[in-house]
Amino acid sequence: MDVISIRDMSKENIEDYLSLAEKMEKDLQNNSVKKIDGIISTLFFEPSTRTKLSFQSAAERLGLKVVDFIASLSSLKKGESFSDTVRMVDGYSDVIVVRHKLEGSARRAAEVAENPVINGGDGGNQHPTQTLLDLYTIKKLKGKIAGNEVHLVGDLKHARTMRSLAYGLAMFGAAVKLVAPKGLEMDLEMVEQIKKNFPSAKIEYLQNIDFSNADIAYVCRIQEERFADKYEAMSVKKKFRINPEYLTGVKDNFAIMHPLPKIDEIPPEIDDTKYARYFEQARNGIPMRMGLIKKVLEG
Repeated sequence: MDVISIRDMSKENIEDYLSLAEKMEKDLQNNSVKKIDGIISTLFFEPSTRTKLSFQSAAERLGLKVVDFIASLSSLKKGESFSDTVRMVDGYSDVIVVRHKLEGSARRAAEVAENPVINGGDGGNQHPTQTLLDLYTIKKLKGKIAGNEVHLVGDLKHARTMRSLAYGLAMFGAAVKLVAPKGLEMDLEMVEQIKKNFPSAKIEYLQNIDFSNADIAYVCRIQEERFADKYEAMSVKKKFRINPEYLTGVKDNFAIMHPLPKIDEIPPEIDDTKYARYFEQARNGIPMRMGLIKKVLEG
């Protein structure tokens, strides 16, 4: 049972994961987590803090053993192929979490591995477990996902979290507002696919940041390295910085989320406001990934 893309999941699948995360969170609070046997390998070819550590923490809390792959110390340095590395790690574990810079790498891993593969992010393509914990966070904050107005703000072209989340939000009936600098808009093909799959989806582009009607602002960084002109990059980053004045007149229960790491798109003074929920969001990765691992291993 692989977890590769949010687009492979039905609404019922996702609701099941949300329920499992809720149960896991209660079990953690009550110190009543039922342990399971097995070995999980974190096969990360790219740097990661939250995704890798939360998967490892989730696995430990479930009683699993963790095999940590470190690319710089592996046979990749000798020229071993991605597929061969996956096959070898597959023989040492019961489930693999893989992250790689190339789009489609997680699906390729699932093709060559006999055991389940979970996508921890493949290039600018998909990050399904991030979307699951994001939807779980929204449901916890708002009581439901449907009907909320969610603004996706930042580099929507390259951020894999945004692509997965836009799809999940539309599936559950949230209104999605896309706010990005010129040239960094979400691919029209992706938006059209969302509209095709969910004809009643409310998804539109906005030119400027305006949170007056927003329930959630989901922010990601502007990827400066994508710009040929660094002065233009600085100008765009300044415009898409969530300054305190943007919070004037917002709803009392307005919430700011972020997949992290944040650089300078959210200034430190925002962290201490009641609207900042991104650290809570990151902690929600533990129960969500615990439920996910349990489901993958036990069916």
